[in-house]
Amino acid sequence: MSLLMFLFLSFCQVFNDPIHGSVELPPLLVKIIDTPQFQRLRNIKQLGGNSYVYPGANHTRFEHSIGVAYLAGELVKALRERQPELKITERDVLCVQIAGLCHDLGHGPFSHLYDGMFIPQMQRRRKDQDSSWKHETASVKMFDHMVKENKLDEEMKKDQEFNKELNSPDISDDMLKEKIKKDLEFIKDLINPEISDEEKKAFTGRGEDKSFLYDIVANKRNGIDVDKWDYFARDCHYLGMKNSFDYRRLILSARVCEWKGRNEICFRDKELFNLYDMFYTRFSLHRRAYQHKTGNIIERMITEAFVKANEYIQIKGSRGQTFNLLTAKDDMEAYTKLTDNVFEQILNDDNQNMREAKEILGKILKRNLYKCLGEFPSKRSEDEIKKIKAQVALPGGTKQDDFVVATSKLDYGKKEKDPIEEVRFYRKSDPNKAITLTREEVSYLLPGNFEERLIRIYRKRTNDQTVENDRQYFKKFKSIHNEFSGPQNEDVAASEESLP
Repeated sequence: MSLLMFLFLSFCQVFNDPIHGSVELPPLLVKIIDTPQFQRLRNIKQLGGNSYVYPGANHTRFEHSIGVAYLAGELVKALRERQPELKITERDVLCVQIAGLCHDLGHGPFSHLYDGMFIPQMQRRRKDQDSSWKHETASVKMFDHMVKENKLDEEMKKDQEFNKELNSPDISDDMLKEKIKKDLEFIKDLINPEISDEEKKAFTGRGEDKSFLYDIVANKRNGIDVDKWDYFARDCHYLGMKNSFDYRRLILSARVCEWKGRNEICFRDKELFNLYDMFYTRFSLHRRAYQHKTGNIIERMITEAFVKANEYIQIKGSRGQTFNLLTAKDDMEAYTKLTDNVFEQILNDDNQNMREAKEILGKILKRNLYKCLGEFPSKRSEDEIKKIKAQVALPGGTKQDDFVVATSKLDYGKKEKDPIEEVRFYRKSDPNKAITLTREEVSYLLPGNFEERLIRIYRKRTNDQTVENDRQYFKKFKSIHNEFSGPQNEDVAASEESLP
């Protein structure tokens, strides 16, 4: 072992992780962890309101992000060791790890509740058609803010391991600054990769020969990435569910092969069913946990409380400006202060304007929840569902707002498509040749459908004596739905309750 490597390992920090065991991270990543912007993730629950259904599901984006950084390092190092011809540098490894560490910096209170339910509801109220805000774009903005506030570009310049390939008298300070600027752009591209219609990317941070690096943290092409590997294992652990998917086997079999002029991460053909296990695990977690009927209605109640409290939440941001729950996302200084703690802030506020919001959150704590009247599968479009709702006669003493008609979308990650169609494999006899596998080569027992949609109907009245009367609304809705004229729409958009 070289003296430089010995010193590097001496300054590494070891985290005892319940999922991956002893996780060793390099000094540069530890510096990022020890910033207010990253520490904020300690106060954002990974599964949002589902912790009110599954008592153990109180883990946060903080430990998940550390797990993703670790797995990103494990995968890229395995590729470097297995295929030296890829010329993966230590800078490449650290950039991929930093992207894994920072990929969720942009999440708001209760994770997907904020960007998947609260923001769309506020936009509907304000007739705002802009749907461009996503937590991935906020992660990039928060990353920029974090680098600037903590002078992390200077830390990158001083980090010996990060710059050991550039330790040359021929490298000027300006050249080093330019390299680091390019690396920062590369990290941001890894956090939020964008794929065009032709599925080709403008590789600004690295050349096309290293295009495979863009599929490690957030793989928009086929959904196989270390982000999912960590949250599948972590969520199953804290939910108390079994997880049959083994990401370690995929790391051991991963190779980079060329496919249609692009270098892609491929897997041994015998890992096909392990990958189907991965995609089924995604579906199963959505069906049993992420889209749990009680968890979803709790998140809807939290969202209603946030909407009612929005204007009265005051958060100080940059240049002395004040922001509310919705606008804080546009100012990273204010957004750094916005976490799950807003729940307690509303609950304990004496402002009379918060009364309705407090009552809703109080009902959650007392388990006085909206009731699910029933659910059934559907292929109707959102517009058709709205028309059906308008036709249903209301039970006596109720109004339209007393009932919530919610749609949930469940799939294997590629809507109605088989995700394996976008995965490349190789055979033991020819490990450098990328291939696809057809359904006929795999099994005749594969699923025929990869997408399912559910309609759930909730009632906001919590008086148990009116339940049977309200169930008539569900029966009438389902009957009109089944008799509704016109073919059921196969192209239903994802609902606001759907998680990525």
